[in-house]
Order: sequence, then structure tokens, then C-alpha cells
Amino acid sequence: METLGPRIKQLRQEARLNKAALARRVGVSDVTISYWESGAIKQIGHERLVALAAALDCPLSSLLDNGTRRPAPLFLKTEGAPPWEGSEAKGIELPIELTPGQRWDGDCHLVTPAPGEALDYLNAGDLAAIAPTDIFRQPGLYLIEEAGKLALRRVQQDAKGELTFQRHDDARPAPYTPDCHLLGKVVALWRHETL
Repeated sequence: METLGPRIKQLRQEARLNKAALARRVGVSDVTISYWESGAIKQIGHERLVALAAALDCPLSSLLDNGTRRPAPLFLKTEGAPPWEGSEAKGIELPIELTPGQRWDGDCHLVTPAPGEALDYLNAGDLAAIAPTDIFRQPGLYLIEEAGKLALRRVQQDAKGELTFQRHDDARPAPYTPDCHLLGKVVALWRHETL
């Protein structure tokens, strides 16, 4: 909550309120508003936060999320680099409860097929969480580069310990070739359903 003070000030200015007007709406003194904005008072009780959000006409999450935006899904294309490379996109951490059976650590990125793109295992409107990695960690769905194109493949090890790659429409796994590179492990997948 170290950035709560500047966030309060920003939201107050966006609401075109001076400190005194905001203080009246919240039921505190304008000195208290100054202390909150400067960070001199770091702890604000829940009731005051709710009143502050109401006074600023914003959701409580706008105060608590430090001004960060929820990550938007990145568009996955078959051509080019993985969508998180060369972008300002920040990774997210998924709760372990959402990824049962997965062994991975670190951030992942939310991706969805770009308009007009056809990808095995990922249909239009589906959402996948992919953890960037070039290391095989466990059998499962991976984003790979294959012959210069991005693809999703089921990857596992054969009896000799060699990696094999399986397409969605082919029951036979293909052996590893030098033009196949692991780029990320799919740690969660949500299917789009029309309700």
C-alpha cells in the first residue's frame, strides 16, 4: 500500500476535488487527506477506504490495485515471436489452486488466438496461461516454434527420454527435430463457451 497516497491524490484530481471537498465527503479533516496523500498515514481502515472510494466515485479496487490495470490477453499468432517478447506486457501469477498438477514457478502470460489465427488446442475466444520456458518440465501442452512458426503441441518424452510432439489432429507423436524449440508451458486453459 506504499503507493496508496499518490493514488488517492491522482483520483482526487481526476474527480476535480480539492482536499477540503474530499474531506467533507469522507468525513475526515483536510489535514487527514493531506496525510493520506503524502503517505504520513499509511494504514487506512476499511470503512474509510470504502467511504473514500464512494467520495471519489470509483471502485474500491481502483484504490487498492495501485493504479495497475488487469492484464489484457496477448494475441497469439503463428508468425513471429511469442506475444510477450518485445512488449510491455507484465506477467501474472496464478494461484496454485488454478493449476493443479502443474510444476512451474514464475509468471505466466494470458494469451488468446489473434483474429483469423487457427491454432491446435486453442480456439477463437479461448484463453491460455503460458509460462515462458525453454525447458521441458513435465508432459503437457507447450507453445513451440516449429519450422519458424508458433504452434501448440502436446509434448512428452518417449521411452528413450527423447521429446516428442503431438498435433491435435494426429494420434502419432512426431519425434524431436532441430527446428523445434520450446517457448512456453501452458499451465491453464479456459474454453470459450456460448451461454
